[in-house]
Amino acid sequence: MLIRIPAVLDAAALAQARRLLADAPWSDGAVTAGAQALTVKNNEQLPVGSAVAQALQGLILSALDRHPLFFSATLPKRVFPPMFNRYGGRTNTYGAHVDNAVRYVPARGGLPPERVRTDISCTLFLADPADYDGGELVIDDTYGEQRVKLAAGDMVVYPGTSVHRVEPVTRGHRVASFFWVESMVRSDEQRRLLHDMDRHLMHLRSTVGETDAGVVGLTGSYHNLLRLWADT
Repeated sequence: MLIRIPAVLDAAALAQARRLLADAPWSDGAVTAGAQALTVKNNEQLPVGSAVAQALQGLILSALDRHPLFFSATLPKRVFPPMFNRYGGRTNTYGAHVDNAVRYVPARGGLPPERVRTDISCTLFLADPADYDGGELVIDDTYGEQRVKLAAGDMVVYPGTSVHRVEPVTRGHRVASFFWVESMVRSDEQRRLLHDMDRHLMHLRSTVGETDAGVVGLTGSYHNLLRLWADT
């Protein structure tokens, strides 16, 4: 299931992110690549322990907490702390690869270390698409290749099992945040059904109201399915 989530960062949050990125200490992205990805990864990343990365993480995680579509689409159990990459110049592409199934999160801020199963991959675009050429995120799914290049502040979520790549950036710089979600509902098919039901319920609530008998009954069915499938 590939879903666009618009305006994860509003104009004020995006401006704040860009101020932080103006002094970003970019380094070789190969540092965090696995054995297979290392052969095709050619980009830059923010060191995970840098002050800029940590400030941006807080900004994005707060925005995600307020975004109902993110919750509906991913049903998050754990969210890997957002990371940040840049493509341009000589470090301008990332070939076809599949993300690691499990990512390790070191102890931080008094929290113990943990492992996150990468059910869902997320890319949050931070650069305006008019500021760079190329750089499309290309995702292989059931319907063939999906090419994604979104407005700054928008995000795409897609199954972590997908083969994907970033096309070469031929002008300017593509800057984005990327991270993973371990969902309460492990199955992509079950998440899709729940998300579709939730979208239709939101439409019904806006047209017939919260107390309509059909809305109440369908809401119960949604939560009973979530209760059946969720692992908390």
